[in-house]
Amino acid sequence: MFDNICKFLAENFSSDFANWLLGEPINLTELSPKELSLEPIRADALILLQSDDKILHIEFQTQPDPKIPFRMIDYRLRGYRRFPEKEMHQFVIYLNRTNSELVYQNSFTLTRTRHEFEIIRLWEQPAEIFLENPGLLPFAVLSNTLNPENLLNQVASEINEISDNRTQSNVAASTAILAGLVLNKDLIKRILRSDIMRESPIYQEILQEGEEKGKAQGRAEGKAEGKAEVAINLLNTGMALEDISRLTGLSIEELRVLQRERGEQ
Repeated sequence: MFDNICKFLAENFSSDFANWLLGEPINLTELSPKELSLEPIRADALILLQSDDKILHIEFQTQPDPKIPFRMIDYRLRGYRRFPEKEMHQFVIYLNRTNSELVYQNSFTLTRTRHEFEIIRLWEQPAEIFLENPGLLPFAVLSNTLNPENLLNQVASEINEISDNRTQSNVAASTAILAGLVLNKDLIKRILRSDIMRESPIYQEILQEGEEKGKAQGRAEGKAEGKAEVAINLLNTGMALEDISRLTGLSIEELRVLQRERGEQ
């Protein structure tokens, strides 16, 4: 969920990200990982953007990952192989506050080889950075603040000033989801207008994803309940546990639990 939001923001507000990370609001277009390799490397939220002379490589991480340094040098070399004339800027952006030393590791070192990249820990960044551009507003509540609730109220005020309805709904929905990393849902709902968020395609996508997972979980639970009901009926006939296990797929221990529950009723 957080991966999708970060990718969505970087791809749809690329000039805001360029302004933040590169210091200039240049227009960037999406660069598919397939253009750099036939086998893209797994990442939490991998974003590759490009201009005529630059490649911006961003990876958002919700959790520390020891494989990050190798991933960065690997993508740097892939980028150089495909676009040797383009300068590549690489950033790993950590969303969640953590004490792990991994979030300070900004280089890959091998015998006679060293590659460095930029690390951004959002909880150390001043909030003002994210209040200057609409595409960065969703990250503000994750920044360095003693009062994330007050900051979310400030972000909500900024969102209300956005004139374009589609942009407003997308930023509001993204803010609500990322704020869930540091604030409870009831507080977020109280501050951010749900009617605005419902218009956002990314919000609808997240809702649909949640509904599909819920349906899948429901089907799995229903299937498990069906197996248990069959097993109970077979237990009532006095059939051996081994035979019931073979027929239902339930383990002997699971059947014994059902036996005990049946005996307590």
